[in-house]
Amino acid sequence: MAHYPLNHHLRQPYRLLTAAAGLYLTLFGLLSLAVTWGDPFTHRGADWVLGLRTNPAAAWLATLVGVAVLAAVLLGGNLHHRVNLVLAWTVLTIAMIQMAFIQTDANVLNASMANVIALTLLGLAILLGALYGKVGTEERQPAAG
Repeated sequence: MAHYPLNHHLRQPYRLLTAAAGLYLTLFGLLSLAVTWGDPFTHRGADWVLGLRTNPAAAWLATLVGVAVLAAVLLGGNLHHRVNLVLAWTVLTIAMIQMAFIQTDANVLNASMANVIALTLLGLAILLGALYGKVGTEERQPAAG
């Protein structure tokens, strides 16, 4: 069993950091949908939003992940911890896959290296909030010593 800090004293600031990452993903996704409306789903055009390249596929993915992160943060508790652990690793995996396919025809999300860097930082921010977001009773907390 993994050891995650229980009732960490910086849990709320980390949760706010996770919310900011989710808000950025949601905002990027919604603005991207507006900019790329009418384009083919995996279009590889020159559309940029908030400093990142985009297309409708990337817009929908960012919107869905951002809304899921925000929902988990708002619900809080161990749900925030568990859901955002999975979402953080998902975002980091997507970033690494994008980096592998940037210069190929498999770049269906129209990614650039800026997208990879931004997604890696956002994934790490979500992971940080998730790792320190576990809550529990005082009896379950290990004795400091």
